[in-house]
Amino acid sequence: MSSAVTVTLVQQPFTVGAVSQNTEKVLSIAKTSTADVLLFPELTLTGYPPEDLLLRDEFQQLVEQGLQQLLDARLAVTLVVGHPWRDGDALYNAASVIQNGQLLARYYKQELPNHGVFDELRYFTPGDKACTFQLKGQTFAVLICEDIWHGGPAALAKSEGAEWALVLNASPYCVGKPAQREQILTTLARRLKLGFVYVNHVIGQDELVFDGQSLVVSPDAEVLFRGANATAELHTQELLPRDTPYSQPQPRSALSLEAEVYQLLVMATRDYVQQNGFPGAVLGLSGGIDSALTLAIAVDALGADKVQALMLPFTYTSGMSVEDAEAQAQAMGIEFGSVSIEPMYNSFMQQLSPLFAGRGKDTTEENLQARLRGVLLMALSNKTGRILLTTGNKSENAVGYCTLYGDMCGGFAVIKDVPKTLVYRLAAYRNSLSPVIPQRVIDRPPSAELAPDQTDQDNLPPYDDLDAMIEAYVEQDKSLPEIVALGYDEATVRRVLHLIDINEYKRRQSAVGPKVTRRNFGKDRRYPITSWMRKQR
Repeated sequence: MSSAVTVTLVQQPFTVGAVSQNTEKVLSIAKTSTADVLLFPELTLTGYPPEDLLLRDEFQQLVEQGLQQLLDARLAVTLVVGHPWRDGDALYNAASVIQNGQLLARYYKQELPNHGVFDELRYFTPGDKACTFQLKGQTFAVLICEDIWHGGPAALAKSEGAEWALVLNASPYCVGKPAQREQILTTLARRLKLGFVYVNHVIGQDELVFDGQSLVVSPDAEVLFRGANATAELHTQELLPRDTPYSQPQPRSALSLEAEVYQLLVMATRDYVQQNGFPGAVLGLSGGIDSALTLAIAVDALGADKVQALMLPFTYTSGMSVEDAEAQAQAMGIEFGSVSIEPMYNSFMQQLSPLFAGRGKDTTEENLQARLRGVLLMALSNKTGRILLTTGNKSENAVGYCTLYGDMCGGFAVIKDVPKTLVYRLAAYRNSLSPVIPQRVIDRPPSAELAPDQTDQDNLPPYDDLDAMIEAYVEQDKSLPEIVALGYDEATVRRVLHLIDINEYKRRQSAVGPKVTRRNFGKDRRYPITSWMRKQR
């Protein structure tokens, strides 16, 4: 006779490399739990992704010590915890089921992702067997992340009698991913009559953002629970015996895209700054939309007392830019200062004039302005110990509208993977919470203000069109003819794709930043800098 089983989904951050601390966190949660089962994320003990730490023998020794601690604790609750495991010459992405000091079962992940940001085949050997165990008359299977995206491992578990699959995940976010996960789980549940308890990691880890948004789906494909976005939480779900109906579950509603992305950028910034030991952040506040959004995210992530901004005006900086920067700094309560770069610029130009003799003005003079600002901001970063946040967006990074060793200076690029059109939507969303970004910053045409009366659209197509072209080329791998067929001018498309191709060398030197689109410039898209392909257009 089967009875209800309570499972706690441990949607919590586990830090890469902190094996001892992660183990203690598991024990701390377990010692106060009253649930039957505690389900932890993928590679709990090591954090995800541990990357080449997995190649170090002492790292695996720490994992073995951590697992022994969990066994020695002889906990009443059943633990399902993720970790790497070496068996002979093979290393597996594993999950152990530990009950009353005994290893009840161990599962090896079968489907190892080797695409996009993933390269698990570099480290792990795939498993090929299902893993099931009994509790209170119900049969549970263990699966890990990518296993559900292929369906075969879930079908294999069902064939061995599983009623519920406990799924450990480190599934990084991108736009549309939460809905995609839910669709996969409900489709599998409906087809296999198998329930899923899906717990996801929640942390910012370098360029990856793990959003949480864990799920529980009944064997009848009913969503019983949706986890919070970008928030650590413990949720205990009662899993009823077969054919027992659930009484009108009311899972939390999905967030708007703007709320979802904004919260994740805040978490990613906070985790990167804090985990890497920086006491705070500095940035250049120009009076433009990108730095305004970056400042809002930084303050929400770190607190106003840990954020400092500099206005660095020049001849071409408009009065409204100065006013808007000051207004936002005051509204957000941060430390703020202003340093003119004009004396430095004039000194540089005086020294360079013999070298520039006979040559007219071009982008060199514009880039010099950006580089002087970068020098001053890096000096402030060095002196305070605070990390410098860069403020460039995905659209600018794509077409090279950013200056090496200038506005690209910094240690973390908060909106690096945010297209310009989404920047505006995120700014409006943040202002809906409390009005901190001056409305004029959102309304006026964007400009780098490196030349008289300059606007971004002097040399670029409208951002709605530009972002659509970038998405088609970078995220969807569409060709020039396919993009033109979407209704865009061929000469414009050709120029945009050329700019994307020739600026790969810049992007390789850019700071790391959180991935939120389907394909970012980084691990997701690994294009050669030197390539004859770009000359074929």
